[in-house]
Amino acid sequence: MKDSLIIALDFPVKSQVIEFLKQFGNEELFVKVGMELFYSEGPSIIEELKKQNHKIFLDLKLHDIPNTVKSAMKVLAGLGCDLVNVHAAGGTEMMAAAVEGLDSGTPAGSKRPYCIAVTQLTSTSEAQVSKEQLIAVSLQDSVLNYAGLAQKSGLDGVVCSPLEAKLIQSQLGLDFLTVTPGIRPADSELQDQKRAATPEFAKAQGVSAIVVGRPITRSANPLGSYLSIKNKWKGVYK
Repeated sequence: MKDSLIIALDFPVKSQVIEFLKQFGNEELFVKVGMELFYSEGPSIIEELKKQNHKIFLDLKLHDIPNTVKSAMKVLAGLGCDLVNVHAAGGTEMMAAAVEGLDSGTPAGSKRPYCIAVTQLTSTSEAQVSKEQLIAVSLQDSVLNYAGLAQKSGLDGVVCSPLEAKLIQSQLGLDFLTVTPGIRPADSELQDQKRAATPEFAKAQGVSAIVVGRPITRSANPLGSYLSIKNKWKGVYK
C-alpha cells in the first residue's frame, strides 16, 4: 500500500476501461474505481480488474447510518478490493461499524481491505469550510480532527490533500496511511481541484499513496505519462 501510484479510472463504462488498460501491457497497476464506473457496471468491473491482477481502490465514500454502512461494507468486502473508504463526517460510530462490516465480510484466509476516511475533499476551500460547513476551525484543523477520529475508530488512514499529510503523520504516526488525490504534474491544469500538488511535493511530504486521474487518463500518451509521474513520485529522474 505504501508508495503506491493509483490511477483513477475516470471512465463511464467497462469497454473504455479495457481499451485504456491495453496500453499498459502486462504492467500490474493499482487502479481506482469511482462512483460513475461502479454504478454503471457494478461488481463485474471489479471482477474484470482482478482477472488482470490489478490492485483496486473502490472509492464509494460511504456515508450513512452505522448499520447501513456496516451492511454495505460486509458486501464490499467480498469483492476482493484492496482499499475502500467512508466519509469521516459520518462519525466514529459509523467508521467503527465500517471496519466491523469489512471484518465480517472478508472471506476466510483473505486479508480485509484497508479502510480509509475522507477528511475534506481536495475540491474544498477554506471559505467553504467556514461559510458552508460552518466549521469554526481552519480547514487544516478540520482535516486533522477528522484524521484523529478515523484512527480512534480503527481505520487504517485517511484521504487528504498533500498539504496536510506531514502534519497528520507527525501526530498520528507513519503507519497511518495518507492517500492523496489532486496530484498534478507541474505543467497540468488544476481543473476542479483546489488543494493540488505535484508528485515531487507529495513525495517530500511523506504521502503514503497518490491518486492520479486525468493527467494520465486524458493524456495523448497514457503509458508515457504514467511512467513519468511514477518516476517523479519515486524520486527517479531520467
